[in-house]
Amino acid sequence: MKALLLAAGFGTRLRPLTDTIPKCLVPINGKPLLQIWLERLSAANVGPFLINTHYLPDQVHAFAETSRFKDQIKLVHEDYLLGTAGTLQENIEFFEHQDGLLIHADNYCLADFNQFIAAHRTRPKTCLMTMMTFTAECPEHCGIVEVNEAGILTEFHEKIKDPPGNKANGAIYALSAELLELIGTDYAQMSDFSAEIIPQLLSRIYIFHTEDILIDIGTPEQYKKVQYL
Repeated sequence: MKALLLAAGFGTRLRPLTDTIPKCLVPINGKPLLQIWLERLSAANVGPFLINTHYLPDQVHAFAETSRFKDQIKLVHEDYLLGTAGTLQENIEFFEHQDGLLIHADNYCLADFNQFIAAHRTRPKTCLMTMMTFTAECPEHCGIVEVNEAGILTEFHEKIKDPPGNKANGAIYALSAELLELIGTDYAQMSDFSAEIIPQLLSRIYIFHTEDILIDIGTPEQYKKVQYL
């Protein structure tokens, strides 16, 4: 299964660290974050990988050129950020009409991707995609989901005060070929996957919840925390 890794952001909340290094390459226990993603996904037989660049792209190119996954990586540069859905739309052909993964690669995730992919392949027939969720410490800063007894998304609350729970969107998605086709046509004018596309798919998203580590390292506090995990 191919994967699109979204890695083009500025990482502004991590400054001054990200003044000189893109967020996707910040070191976690001495290893670039993007390297951790490639290792864990490859161990689950995921690949090839498409990685978008924008901020400090030369560093990402240099990383890819020296990576042992070099032959599995394709980089695509965005002169201006297209948005999470915009990048997906621009690169729909990468998936070749097959199911694929869409991943925010600026998170730190130790979930079992074999289990995630297996859950997607056995999802209810009415569902077009599978979303990975985790238990959020600060749910008001996350997209919070409500799920029915079948594990299907019924409500989605994007970063609201006093959300109804702490089961949060991990920004890791397995997308069906059918949904990818819709994203290239019916949803072609949308630029933000979480804010615009997910609300269109209530009752059509299967939820895979992980109890493994999944952390947004967007703040210095969270970044420091993962160094000790």
